[in-house]
Amino acid sequence: MENIEHYLSEVLEIPRSETAFCGSFYTVRSIKKGELLLREGEICRHTYFVEKGLLRMYSIAKNGKEHIIQFAPESWLMSDRSSLYFNEKSNYYIEAIEDSEVLFLSPDFFQNLNQSFPETVTNNDLLLQKHIRNLQNRVNSLLAETAEERYLNFIKMYPNILQRVPQWMVASYLGVTPESLSRVRKELVKK
Repeated sequence: MENIEHYLSEVLEIPRSETAFCGSFYTVRSIKKGELLLREGEICRHTYFVEKGLLRMYSIAKNGKEHIIQFAPESWLMSDRSSLYFNEKSNYYIEAIEDSEVLFLSPDFFQNLNQSFPETVTNNDLLLQKHIRNLQNRVNSLLAETAEERYLNFIKMYPNILQRVPQWMVASYLGVTPESLSRVRKELVKK
């Protein structure tokens, strides 16, 4: 559990000697490629921490088209926050793109950490604010940027997964067709 220990000790600044204690706040599961952790209409009961592998969150429009909202490679968190925190039915699917080792964090994981390690409150708040900033930037990107700009932002956001996901998934995330993405990539090669 190298990635969760790094996350707890380096990101949240919990002493390494105390990170094993945090294991009581999560369970570890091996998830097969293609397995769904959440389906539309279900209530999200966990936040997922990717120890190894890759997850994606997506919705399916009425016309059947998938819209990828987020990817979660190693050391990333993923959940449907609206469903988890407000007990609402989810609008999303969360699926393993690769065979993965995923930690299912209890709904009160961060609350338990804050009670046990009060110094993590500031770090948790900062992480939440960064997440909100990233979501705002993503919405603005989809509304105001060219496909090329969105693709370059994707590479910055997810530098290690371009070779791990099919082109159609990248296109779905960017809000373009695979053919448009192919043109963007060819134009960038020319530059």
